[in-house]
Amino acid sequence: MAEIEKQINEDLDIQARLKLFNVIEPGSIPWSVELKRYGAVELVERITDGAYEQVNRVSGEIRQALIGASVQELWEEIEAADARFITPASKCWPTALHDLRNPPIGLVIKGANLQAQCVSIVGTRKPTLYGARVASEFASGFADRNWAVVSGGAYGIDTHAHRGCLAAEGSTFAVLASGVSVSYPAGNSKIFSELQESGALVSEVMPKVGARAERFLTRNRLIAALSRGTIVVEAAFRSGSLRTARDAAEIMRPVMAVPGPITSPTSDGCHRLIGERLAEIVSSVPDALELMVPISGQITGTLSDDEI
Repeated sequence: MAEIEKQINEDLDIQARLKLFNVIEPGSIPWSVELKRYGAVELVERITDGAYEQVNRVSGEIRQALIGASVQELWEEIEAADARFITPASKCWPTALHDLRNPPIGLVIKGANLQAQCVSIVGTRKPTLYGARVASEFASGFADRNWAVVSGGAYGIDTHAHRGCLAAEGSTFAVLASGVSVSYPAGNSKIFSELQESGALVSEVMPKVGARAERFLTRNRLIAALSRGTIVVEAAFRSGSLRTARDAAEIMRPVMAVPGPITSPTSDGCHRLIGERLAEIVSSVPDALELMVPISGQITGTLSDDEI
């Protein structure tokens, strides 16, 4: 009887999280605080009862969206994308995400389960030939050592990191700023298709949701948290990749930077991280491995049939 009651409660929590996932913008610290305080089921009830109606206009919009939401339609959208929705109650939930002060409400995954032994490789969208080669070689080197590579699926360093890992027949995961059914950027649609065989597309929004500028920054915290260390290959003085590095440092993950020519603007961000003592210099995969503590196995388990 206790097991049945536990399963019912878990199902209710998953459904409530799916509804919240559909209407709350990723990375919201205020809503993360409320979710932790009340739990998903009670938070849905509080929002629909109008408890936050006087807070701001957005709360009212969220309330209306929750009232009009159909859990069945949300499940069907995820199924149609050949994806699945996981929550902290799922056996395959990456426990490393608990280190974030604003962990995701849930995740949509299209492909394999996330691995525990991951490294993130990030950088500029306009790399030099040097940066592209380094990103690719680092990624293939990690793949050869059975480490998965996490990046953002964007053009530039992200693309070369994914390609390098795939060339070495490794597992690579792309954390998207859009839904898993939206090929953004469109030029990487082939990579997105290939990486699902051993890796996955990971998203914090519903499958059909398009990318928005602010989501590129909020998804960076997931790239940092899912990895045991973050390597910045090339980055301008002001770059989104520096945000990923700072997100990693905030949760005590090793941050590493590849140095470049002092005359190269694409290496200014790396030199800035090194100069501010936020990153260690690395010039090879063995250098990086010395700074990260490897662990065996996976965070994730096997999905049950009812977890989509």
